[in-house]
Amino acid sequence: MAKNNLANPIFSDEAAARQWFEATRWPNGPICPKCKGEKHYATKKPGVYRCAAPACRKDFTVMTGTVMERSHAKLIQWAAAFHLAASSKKGFSAHQLHRELGCQYNTAWFLHHRVMEAMRRGGLDLPRLGGDGLVVEADETYHGPQENPQPSPQRDGRPYRSKKGKGPAGKRAIIALVERGGNVRSFHVAAADQVTVRKIIADNIARESRLHTDESRLYIGADVASHETVRHSAKEYARGDVNTNTVEGYFSIFKRGMKGVYQHCKEKHLHRYLAEFDFRYNSRKISDMERTVAAVRGGEGKRLTYHQPR
Repeated sequence: MAKNNLANPIFSDEAAARQWFEATRWPNGPICPKCKGEKHYATKKPGVYRCAAPACRKDFTVMTGTVMERSHAKLIQWAAAFHLAASSKKGFSAHQLHRELGCQYNTAWFLHHRVMEAMRRGGLDLPRLGGDGLVVEADETYHGPQENPQPSPQRDGRPYRSKKGKGPAGKRAIIALVERGGNVRSFHVAAADQVTVRKIIADNIARESRLHTDESRLYIGADVASHETVRHSAKEYARGDVNTNTVEGYFSIFKRGMKGVYQHCKEKHLHRYLAEFDFRYNSRKISDMERTVAAVRGGEGKRLTYHQPR
């Protein structure tokens, strides 16, 4: 396989793109997405196969059962979208994709959001972060205004006082957990409070782990082996190996990408942008080609059914 650069035929030849997607998704030959049967027949139309199982007999392509299903975009456009999203360290916007491909913006937006969905990881099968003696850093940040801000319960009927630009009020809350030297998981939450944060920690961090945070009260009572903090308010940023530099570095990459590349993001889509940054961070030790392949394989079994930018 040639290197994953724009001179590769998969970005200009539809047949080459189809063969690459098939080899990526089915390294041992086509498998029916409906019944998982390996026996199939080739039809007269290139890239269309018919399942040989008597109880199935469905036609399928490499796009069936993935984020690409029922798309009218060409496979060379899909290949470019996956490659650019996987190789651009701080993201690649739909507007830039629209200019690069020469397609309509709606098509580029369609491709971009489905590639981000392919990069999303989740579910109960994910192993917990940390472990015996391992460090997991946790921190919260706020990015962009909430579209439907809710009054804080601490106001308790008191009159509203404008503090525009100050503090987290009215902003979108994000919690991130980073295993030092390992993976990150980030979450967009309706409100960053102790109940929410404790549940995220309990569901995602092994109890034997060491938890490192700043002095925020959100993490008090976390169910871990030890909880160590640094006092940023006293200009303490590290004490021995206790620090939150890794998670803050992740937030730096995320915010640079959101402000410098994407610029605008509706709150209902924020979780998908976080998934994209998580994916690239977690696959930082592999090549762009390997990351692109991982993203394509991650699109299997996922669907997004809306089509227009909203």
